[in-house]
Amino acid sequence: MAHQQRGSDTISDPSSQRDIGSDAVNHSGRVHDEASTSDRAGNKSDARGKHPNNVRKLRIERMMSKAELARRAGLSVLTIDRVEKGYPCRLGTKRKILEALDLGLAERVNVFGEEE
Repeated sequence: MAHQQRGSDTISDPSSQRDIGSDAVNHSGRVHDEASTSDRAGNKSDARGKHPNNVRKLRIERMMSKAELARRAGLSVLTIDRVEKGYPCRLGTKRKILEALDLGLAERVNVFGEEE
């Protein structure tokens, strides 16, 4: 955001603001796409969709919000959102989600697919 300094007053220039949509601003102020990540060497990779699953479908079939599933599973809404987007998660997280959806551990393959 552009600022003009007048004495002790700071004036913001709204014409310099822009809508970044679904992009996010990291701690250095740079805009980046939430779906892409970089390792320490700077190599970019897209983690979204690497682990497709049926969590969202099953949650919606049960008319359950992300917040309700998170509460029942003892997880954060952010974790539920990331799992539904296909980001990898721990086995304990998968177990909690299965239990919160009233599914047995045998249903793991139907919900999360085959493990690598």
